[in-house]
Amino acid sequence: MLIVECGKLLSGELEALGTALPEGTPLSELAGIVKDMADAYADDGKTFFLGGDRVNALAAFYYGYGWLHFGLAYGLLSLQRKGQVSCPFSTPVELLSPAFSGKLDEKTRRYARLLETACASVVPAPEPETTAETFSQRVILIGRCYARGGMGSLTAGSEEEALARFSYGHGWLDAGVRTGLLALVGNREIFTI
Repeated sequence: MLIVECGKLLSGELEALGTALPEGTPLSELAGIVKDMADAYADDGKTFFLGGDRVNALAAFYYGYGWLHFGLAYGLLSLQRKGQVSCPFSTPVELLSPAFSGKLDEKTRRYARLLETACASVVPAPEPETTAETFSQRVILIGRCYARGGMGSLTAGSEEEALARFSYGHGWLDAGVRTGLLALVGNREIFTI
C-alpha cells in the first residue's frame, strides 16, 4: 500500500468513528484518549509525508492504526458507517527509494528492539480469569505476533514491511498501557503514559 494511501485510509477511518459510551464516564474518557492518540499519529504521519520524510510517515501511520484497531477491538470506539474495518496490511507496504535506505535501516532495527523491549515490559493488569484479563492477554499476543512478523519481514529483506509491523504492534501495546489494561514491569520510558 502506498504510504499516502495508508494515511488517507487511516484518516477516513478516524473521521467515521463514534462511541455509544455515555459522556463523562471513565470509558468515554478512555475512548477519547485512544482516538486522540490515533488522530495525533495520523497528523504526524501527514506532516512527515508532506515534509518528504517517508520513513517516519510510514511508522506514524501504522502506529496510529495500532491505536485505532485497539480502540475498536476493546469496544471503546465504533465505526459509524457500514463495512469492515480497513487493514493496512491487505497489500504490501510501499517500497521506498534507496535514498531512504540508511534512515529506514536505522529506524527499523531500533523499532524491532523497542517492540521486543515493550513486549517484555508488560503484563496483564486485570485480575486473572476476568474478561479484561483475557483481552489484555490478547493485546500482548498481538504485540508479540507483530514483533515476530516484523522480524520475518526483516529477514526476507522487506524493511518497509518490518517497520510497519513493529510500529503497529507497539501501537497496540502502548494503547494497552495507556488504558490501564497492561501493567508495566519495566522500561516505562518507551510508552506514552
